[in-house]
Amino acid sequence: MSDDHTTQGFGIYGSRLAGLNPTPNLDKLAKEGMIFDNAFVNNAICVPSRAAIITGQRAQTNGVLDLEGTIAPEKQYFPKEMKKLGYQTAIVGKWHLHHEPAAFDYYQVLPGQGKYYDPEFRVQGEKLWPKNVVQTKGHSSDMIMDATLDYLKNKRDKDQPFFLMHHFKAPHDDFEYAPRYENYLADTFIPEPESLYEIGNHGSVAVRGKNDSLTRIIGSSVSHRNVIRNQAMNIYWNDSTIYKQYRNAKDIGQEELVKWEMDAAEKEYTSKVYQDYLKKYLRCVKGVDDNIKRLLDYLETEGLLENTIIVYTGDQGFMLGEHDYIDKRWMYDESMRMPFFVRYPEKIKAGSRTDAIINNTDFAPTIIELAGGTTPEYMQGKSFKSILETGTEPEDWQKATYYRYWMHLAHRHQNPAHFGIRTKDYKLIFYYGKYWVNTDDPNVVWNKESWGNDFSNHTPPAWEFYDLNKDPKEMNNTYNKPENRAIIDDLKKQLFTMREDLNETDANYPHIQKVIDEYWDK
Repeated sequence: MSDDHTTQGFGIYGSRLAGLNPTPNLDKLAKEGMIFDNAFVNNAICVPSRAAIITGQRAQTNGVLDLEGTIAPEKQYFPKEMKKLGYQTAIVGKWHLHHEPAAFDYYQVLPGQGKYYDPEFRVQGEKLWPKNVVQTKGHSSDMIMDATLDYLKNKRDKDQPFFLMHHFKAPHDDFEYAPRYENYLADTFIPEPESLYEIGNHGSVAVRGKNDSLTRIIGSSVSHRNVIRNQAMNIYWNDSTIYKQYRNAKDIGQEELVKWEMDAAEKEYTSKVYQDYLKKYLRCVKGVDDNIKRLLDYLETEGLLENTIIVYTGDQGFMLGEHDYIDKRWMYDESMRMPFFVRYPEKIKAGSRTDAIINNTDFAPTIIELAGGTTPEYMQGKSFKSILETGTEPEDWQKATYYRYWMHLAHRHQNPAHFGIRTKDYKLIFYYGKYWVNTDDPNVVWNKESWGNDFSNHTPPAWEFYDLNKDPKEMNNTYNKPENRAIIDDLKKQLFTMREDLNETDANYPHIQKVIDEYWDK
């Protein structure tokens, strides 16, 4: 698994970037197995996504709503289940679930987000977690692969099967690529999304505000549009006048909240930032792709390649300038879609592809069943083993997936809290615009020191509806079109039922439920 490697950053997913051939090794791997076109995250942010994968459970069941959530060893279900099946278990690279990954037999993990250069790793040892530390020298993608290869060559019992989770830090921001990639794509024009410059009828009052006034503070941007955080502040590391010069939401005056206009000079600036952004991002991707080849070469040399199930994914998607957005968090497809493919020649036909809807709570059940086990009753995800082995989606397979972003206006990316449903054909999003803690209650305790938060600022509630067959780029919110009313009503019924079935209602959050009740039929 990589961090923030979105489907646009592959050849196999046919995006505008595919012609750059950014992932030749991953594309080859994918074509030797099954590619999933509709793999989705439950919440496009690191910790909740990883928690869903390690537990097979949704947020309110595993207890992880946001980046402050943790998964204690007793809840690290995935490796526990694999161990029961006779597998040695190991995790190398990014962990990010705060507690010691003690359910694994072996670990070498980054502290928190970790560093791109000369990363240190937490390992098992004589001292208590997290005091056993190994220092390395080099780029994180190389160091993480070095650690994985060291485990495979020297640390495992070669008479037993292994279950290894290898997690890159790349290509997470700030996109600090290895120096050897400095000239990669240097003279190449990176194709730009049309929506980088044209908002169209995308969004709603929830993300745009009245008369587009909120566009200046909602959704971190490539352009200068967002005055709190935009991409130049993340990528120009050597310019102290720009780098990390974020503003605070409370310091933005009303006079700044005016409709965004992109003139010719701003378009030229935005294009330059986009080009620099994408080149840094794709250089990080190149490091991931090259290191994947090192792993595959080892497995082939050792005679393990054909008898090893290989799964590749990212922990969510990422906005690469679409709608002038950066980062993730959104329920828009570029953010919520995960790359996902599986190679296992014995059971999975090469060159196969499916549009069956899966989500990240389904990963653990599937791998457990591929390893010969059965899905535990406490896991909410469903195994798609039969889809992998037959290439056919069962009649009773899930027709939709549920999404929820809980944090609300966090980290100066300023994404409003929302939830919604996505089917193969449609997407319905409800922005309720409040933090999950009732910040209006003077007696409530909440983390006021959380980095760059604007939790206590409520944003306008609103619905968005996208017909994905007519509008795959989500440029036209047609929620208010009368001809869509029957479809939307049906989606709301599905959404209501799904929230109940998944233990994802707002029964414990009455300040949010009040907004839902008021706006459900609007």
